[in-house]
Amino acid sequence: MSTLSLCFLLCADLLDLALGYLTVTIEPLPPVVVGDTVTLKCNFKTDGRLREIVWYRVTDGGTIKQKIFTYDAMFNTNYSHMEDYRRREDLVYQSTVRLPEVRISDNGPYECHVGIYDRATREKVVLASGNIFLNVMSPPLSISVVAADSPAPFSRYQPQNFTLICIVSGGKPAPTVYFKRDGELIEAMTWGQTPMGSDGSAGGLRDPRPLISRELDDTKLQKSLSLLDLDEKPPRLFTEDPHRDNTPRAPGYEPNPATEIIPETVVSREFPRWVQSAEPLYYFRNAHIPLNDGTVEVRAMLTWTLNPQLDNDALFSCEVKHPALSMPMQAEVTLAAPKDPKLAMSPPRAKVGDTVRILVQGFKSEVFPEPLFTWTRVGGHLLDGKTKHDGKELVLERVPAELNGSMYSCTAQNPLGSTDTHTRLIVFENPSMMKGSQISNDAASHKETSRVVLALLLLTVTLELT
Repeated sequence: MSTLSLCFLLCADLLDLALGYLTVTIEPLPPVVVGDTVTLKCNFKTDGRLREIVWYRVTDGGTIKQKIFTYDAMFNTNYSHMEDYRRREDLVYQSTVRLPEVRISDNGPYECHVGIYDRATREKVVLASGNIFLNVMSPPLSISVVAADSPAPFSRYQPQNFTLICIVSGGKPAPTVYFKRDGELIEAMTWGQTPMGSDGSAGGLRDPRPLISRELDDTKLQKSLSLLDLDEKPPRLFTEDPHRDNTPRAPGYEPNPATEIIPETVVSREFPRWVQSAEPLYYFRNAHIPLNDGTVEVRAMLTWTLNPQLDNDALFSCEVKHPALSMPMQAEVTLAAPKDPKLAMSPPRAKVGDTVRILVQGFKSEVFPEPLFTWTRVGGHLLDGKTKHDGKELVLERVPAELNGSMYSCTAQNPLGSTDTHTRLIVFENPSMMKGSQISNDAASHKETSRVVLALLLLTVTLELT
């Protein structure tokens, strides 16, 4: 070895001795869940004198470094650079920072910078750093199942596609979503994996299974005699009871509301007239929608050709798996056609000139998807001149006496079936209107009498003059 080389190595050793050495490492962390307490450990080795330890949060792809915590070894002090009104970071053993109740916004890279004094000069600081990525997970906050394109009418003559949508919000990363039917996992085809038919229906079919024994054609209850009478006799007016004769009543007689104002209802149900003897294929697709808070909304869609004979009363559930959950989340719905609707009429004792409201209060059992309601008047138009009205409520403004005994039909339908409910409107006489009418008639009669008397007087005077 030459003298020059020996001098160079000796100078290098002296330089290292002057500067000292410094290494920085950060212990890696597994993913954490929102609300957890996280400890960031910055390990360093040095033979120099510590000047400071600074933690940074790195944002915007590394272009911005936000100082979050500093330990000043010269004055033995530490302070936070985040949240002026509420301190979240704590320094543990000078180089370890604890973050209680982490949030989604805490997700991202962090750096620990350590500075020591140069041994050769007291003013120069030697720096070294390490980095870590904090992965903050968030379990889904909500899950729900809805029907696409709801409310929708019932198809009596041809099958139609039906789609369930499972909406899962608030998860990070995006959760895994799958469907079950009656507790069994549905093996669905990925959307677009198998070509669809020209009419948009599912192309493939699985092995057929026998249909549940059920009446496939219209099943209607026998029409009441009063409903048949409506087509044969004109409606009675005022306080006449359509179920009683016109026997004269004693003066001051008041009809009994318990026997006269209870509307009669007739219910009928329909099932489709087509038969599908095999279970269709299920098709699955989902979409991820990023939210402003860094989480994701997942919309998972299950589509198949609906078979009301088999799908009515079937239980469908949407289940979600996520690494931040100890057990799956679940939401379920039971497909059901509308049946046994409950109608309410207000006021219960309607008089001529009143505003009458007929409302669908609900059904005997839960109905899914949401039904479509349509009102019609049997044998005529509605009071506003229209042939039908959509909605859960029918409002009749200032009902005239001519509507007494008229029948109204409410059709509730969803893709699984249809139900018709009829109710009769009974209109009673209005005493205040009758009194006003009587006064008007008396005034007209008195005026006519006065005219006759005046004419006789004029005739008498004329005869006497002649």
